[in-house]
Amino acid sequence: MSNDALKNAARILGQARLAIAFTGAGISVESGIPPFRGPGGIWSRYDPEKFEKNYFRQHPEEVWPLLRKIFFDELARAEPNPAHQALALLEDMGRLAAVITQNIDGLHQAAGSRTVYEYHGSTRRMQCMDCRMFFDSASISLETLPPPCPNCGGLLKPDFVFFSEAIPFDVHTEATRLAKKADVCLVVGTCGEVMPAGRIPRVAANAGATVIEINVQETGYTRGTTDIFLQGKAGTMLPMLVEEVVGRHA
Repeated sequence: MSNDALKNAARILGQARLAIAFTGAGISVESGIPPFRGPGGIWSRYDPEKFEKNYFRQHPEEVWPLLRKIFFDELARAEPNPAHQALALLEDMGRLAAVITQNIDGLHQAAGSRTVYEYHGSTRRMQCMDCRMFFDSASISLETLPPPCPNCGGLLKPDFVFFSEAIPFDVHTEATRLAKKADVCLVVGTCGEVMPAGRIPRVAANAGATVIEINVQETGYTRGTTDIFLQGKAGTMLPMLVEEVVGRHA
């Protein structure tokens, strides 16, 4: 990555009328959260079929111990890293309209981001599959598994998207609307393989947005969609980019 690329990205981001960020697992790896795919990913250690919605409904006593281990015991220890904090600072500066994320870890909100669209839901909430009420995950004891619904005693499911489950319609609609309006799209820590979320940067690009990509290595976006590629770790590159933007507006 050349210094010119960083300065050019900062200039474009600093002048943006409406900028969005699209993030994936790579931004949270530096917080100690493993990705789902690839070597060492969650699906290399656990059978993804166990996290299919109908299988979960039929075998909650088998699946819930896995859910607790992967998504509550391990994720609960994670803290936001400098990349999450940099995006929150951009929003505070009025330079970022929203974060659209594929992550379910809640680290963007923990870092201070306020406008976050979670494409795949969140570990921070649970929903009863019987009475349909929502609950803050922190209020639910996981000493007994499956945990009973506090309202009706029914089956609680973490409010993130299981296999065979639809993407939240309102999130998809609003994310697509923002992508069509944006003049800058930051792509951070994602290769864009998971659909329909992965289309967001291309929707933005097709509508005329400048796409600034931050990834450790080239992705499916880099050659055909990305305008400026800043190669490196999100926790290093994003703070450098934000510092450059701040310097231009000091």
